Amino acid sequence: MVETTRKQILILGGGFAGLSAAMELDKTLARDPDVEVTVVNRENFFLFTPMLHEVAASDLDLTTIVNPARKLLRRVKFFAGEVREIDLEKRQVVVAHGFDHHTHALGYDYLVLGLGSTTNFYGLPGLEERALTMKSLSDAMRLRNHLIAHLEEAASECCEVKTPLLTFVVAGGGFAGVETIAGINDFVRGALKTYPNLREDMLRVVLVHPGPVILPELGDKLGAYARRKLAERGVEIRVNTKVTGVTERSVELSDGTQLFTNTLIWTAGTSPNSLLRDLPSQKERGRVAVNEYLEVCDWKNVWALGDCAAIPNAKVGGFHPPTAQHALRQGKTLAHNIVAAVRGGKRKAFEFSTIGQLAAIGRRTGVANILGMNFSGFLAWWLWRTIYLSKLPRFEKKVRVALDWTLDLVFSKDLVQFLEIKSSAASKTDSTEQSQVMAKRAAGE
Repeated sequence: MVETTRKQILILGGGFAGLSAAMELDKTLARDPDVEVTVVNRENFFLFTPMLHEVAASDLDLTTIVNPARKLLRRVKFFAGEVREIDLEKRQVVVAHGFDHHTHALGYDYLVLGLGSTTNFYGLPGLEERALTMKSLSDAMRLRNHLIAHLEEAASECCEVKTPLLTFVVAGGGFAGVETIAGINDFVRGALKTYPNLREDMLRVVLVHPGPVILPELGDKLGAYARRKLAERGVEIRVNTKVTGVTERSVELSDGTQLFTNTLIWTAGTSPNSLLRDLPSQKERGRVAVNEYLEVCDWKNVWALGDCAAIPNAKVGGFHPPTAQHALRQGKTLAHNIVAAVRGGKRKAFEFSTIGQLAAIGRRTGVANILGMNFSGFLAWWLWRTIYLSKLPRFEKKVRVALDWTLDLVFSKDLVQFLEIKSSAASKTDSTEQSQVMAKRAAGE
């Protein structure tokens, strides 16, 4: 191997935070022939997660909300692999890739931790084994296939027990949970036109939320508006209620209710990436503690940002929230500080206040709080689509999404079931086949 004296900058994670930093460095430091910047990410694409529920609800094609990482980065190198180990003392990261998952040790001079978060199941019985999640593109496709499989099975003449097949439960009344249940409620109710054996009164769509108001980030007024609109569209909302357990055919709630269903979509909790657990650094509820410059405490030339970092908020106290708009700004600030560390210069402290928060609640309706002003109804929905479309990377993807949205105004939703979608390359059992097996069991076959 040829020795190199180039400074190695390694960015772990290609989400909003990590990719934002990489794209800034692509325009600045990556031009330097003495510097090599590398992004490591499990998928070779950037997923625009705010539109994930629209893929599950068949509003958008799955390819429209993903961007190939290599098309976003011209000078920054990209490595498609999974991070297995981080050794801060030896300054190296072990990554695995390929069909045989062979490993490499990547050395670095400067390290960025942008590993994001994972779903937290809180150790609830049966939850991790049976619940569906909404964190990845495969999750959205799995949910879409699951919904269609259950509609197909319930519509069959030999199906006598339809309740578990047509009862859909979402746990968590935050942004992800509300947008997911709004999307799937519109999807399954709209699909009934294609299934003459099914009636709308057979459907049961339930949102379970542990707090008194859904969408608590937007305040009581907008939360109450969203609850009222969803209820008008047939969504049953249970507040001050938690999921306590999941069996093969039911979901158990804290109020003693047992919902007979094959479908629980879990959006009620996240945890920092498990790789951070063993790092010899200060933590704050599992997240890596950093200073105002995004530097990991006690480790020189190591930074952290995004969901995996606890970033102090000097203005209001506490920590900055793990949202996409914060992650994008963190990436730009971090890139500036890396340039300062490599070339010399003044560091910049991260400062940012939330501009606004928006949620789509189905049927061209939304809720939003922007610069302290509340919006609801069609205007909020239009703002949601306009703002997020503007944030979607690359003009090509903006055009594709806009075209899909336009066609959606004219044509009905697509009910094609993709039987070959796998959750991972190593998966031996198709997720849709698993859904069908569960459906047949519930129907007593």
